[in-house]
Amino acid sequence: MLSRCLGMAGSTLGGRLAQSAAGGMFRASGHGATSVQVLAWQLSNLFAGDQQSRNATSIKAKMDEANKALDHDKMLCYQCEQTKGGTGCTEIGVCGKTPEVAALQDLLVYSVKGLASLAHIARNSPAKIEDQAINTFINGAIFSTLTNVNFADDRFMEFITEARAHHARLSAKMAAAGVQVPDSATAQQPWFGSMPHPLVWNSQAAALGGVGDMLEVAQKTGIAERQKVLGMTLAGLQELLVYGLKGVAAYAHHAEALGFTDPTVYAEIQDALHFLTTPGAKDVGQVLEACFKCGATNFKVMEMLSNAHTDTFGHPEPTPVTLNPVPGKAILVTGHDMHDLHMLLEQTAGKGINVYTHGEMLPAHGYPGLKKYPHLVGHFGGAWYRQKIDFAEFPGAVAVTTNCVLDPLQVYKQNIFTINETGLSGVPHISADANGHKDFTPIINRALQLPGFTPELIEKRPKKNNVTVGFGHKAVLSVAPQVIDAIKSGRLEHIFLVGGCDGSEPQRKYYSKLYQYMPTNTMVLTLGCGKFRIFDQDFGTLPGTDLPRLLDMGQCNDSYSALVVATELAKVFKTDVNSLPLSLDLSWFEQKAVAVLLTLLSLGVRNIRLGPRLPAFLTPEAVGVLVEKFNLIPANVADPGADMKMMMRNK
Repeated sequence: MLSRCLGMAGSTLGGRLAQSAAGGMFRASGHGATSVQVLAWQLSNLFAGDQQSRNATSIKAKMDEANKALDHDKMLCYQCEQTKGGTGCTEIGVCGKTPEVAALQDLLVYSVKGLASLAHIARNSPAKIEDQAINTFINGAIFSTLTNVNFADDRFMEFITEARAHHARLSAKMAAAGVQVPDSATAQQPWFGSMPHPLVWNSQAAALGGVGDMLEVAQKTGIAERQKVLGMTLAGLQELLVYGLKGVAAYAHHAEALGFTDPTVYAEIQDALHFLTTPGAKDVGQVLEACFKCGATNFKVMEMLSNAHTDTFGHPEPTPVTLNPVPGKAILVTGHDMHDLHMLLEQTAGKGINVYTHGEMLPAHGYPGLKKYPHLVGHFGGAWYRQKIDFAEFPGAVAVTTNCVLDPLQVYKQNIFTINETGLSGVPHISADANGHKDFTPIINRALQLPGFTPELIEKRPKKNNVTVGFGHKAVLSVAPQVIDAIKSGRLEHIFLVGGCDGSEPQRKYYSKLYQYMPTNTMVLTLGCGKFRIFDQDFGTLPGTDLPRLLDMGQCNDSYSALVVATELAKVFKTDVNSLPLSLDLSWFEQKAVAVLLTLLSLGVRNIRLGPRLPAFLTPEAVGVLVEKFNLIPANVADPGADMKMMMRNK
């Protein structure tokens, strides 16, 4: 019934969606393009001459306390939701990141800002120099610093060394073309502290042969240095931009692996990184404007990645997926990279190895070009944070394509392999050759050595019901007439989009409990690993229809599909997305979610619930203005029933 209900009819809507966004389809009356300008102006007022009359004392007290503590801290990282105490990790990351890795990540971002600045200057020079190798490297390097991607200090040393090598090569190319770096581009900014401008540091001869040398430099590039000069609010807004760029770079890197690129995306990512090295980055209005531009770039990137997936593997189709293993040797694929899964399926064909998905790879089963492989047999495990349980129980090899990965337990450390930008100390890594091909022989051999699922092992496992995936925008829009009729007739009162990241914190039970309060005449769309809170529950069909009430639209980047559906519904009802019977309740964890949030805000989407906690890098002052302008609502984790009542009233 599901396949019949949500077939493959429909058409590509990317261009129409972009036109709708540009034309204000997402904007409620009174909240048009000037909202961003007003928002920037209001935040700028926090830094105006009357600052001391508005919370300056409390801000200064917070800064003094934080700076005093940082005199003795080993690190400061607050880029993810699980950051310690909701303020920042200072001894070791909650994720397991060491102070050394945290410092090397800071130095890598610093170096990449310099390389991006050089690429920006080269691109905009009369010679119009474009370097694809640098474009690819910058996105990959920024991606590697995303939460739960890479924990290997030696890999970051390689990235930093490679960044400086790219810088030297591009400098030589520019010199040969008669292109000079203007003196103004290397002007020292106060928030660099004792470090030279990133453009200058990349060009300096430096003895960086060992991790000790790099760490000595890296300690000067952390957030704490910027907080001392810029204050917590502006430093946090700069980080908001950096974290958004990390998400954009990750999505763009996935698309590039499938052969889909956009020169404007490379340029816009590098322009934003360059901006952070200029005097404009001390102006809160300009920083905020750059954040919304980042969101607009991410919209393009999500569309590009959606097209990359569908053009390569076909549009997702509603497909049942078993959660029960079958006898045989086994490989588990986790992360997000469909291209890697495809290569692995090709290389394992006919070898007697069954392939399972884990985490956000679950939507792979909906793509015709992937599910055609008979040895893609099912899904194993839950969300990323359960991996130490899941991987320990899995009797085969584990391939990590992207985030999220955690420092492995000894019981399975010899079975796990990292790929792409991921990295774990003491774990084998598989790199691509010059043509992008990856040889997965080590993973295959390890799978053949391990026992796999035996009939005895399977017998001991509890039996689970199938789940259904594959509700992309084409499938959903194929039944748009039924959905529209259900809304008009009152059989469908409200639609909920509950998506984003999952995690282990107790507050995230809010998302499990939320569904208990949903009336039966509602539907829920899920995205990302947040789906695992309810993905195996039976929601049945909408009364009076054969429409399933629970539709999983895919990975976190498939937020694009949700925007396509919302836009088309808004057109039918001759309104904007903010006026639809639609509520967005988003769980965030890492920087891809930050990029998606910036995209929604750049499109003027209001009344977004965000939880389970608001970002530590946004001060109450910054959050207050976002709440006022976009009605950004902190999720009421203590009372999901109250949130449900408000959402049913479109509040």
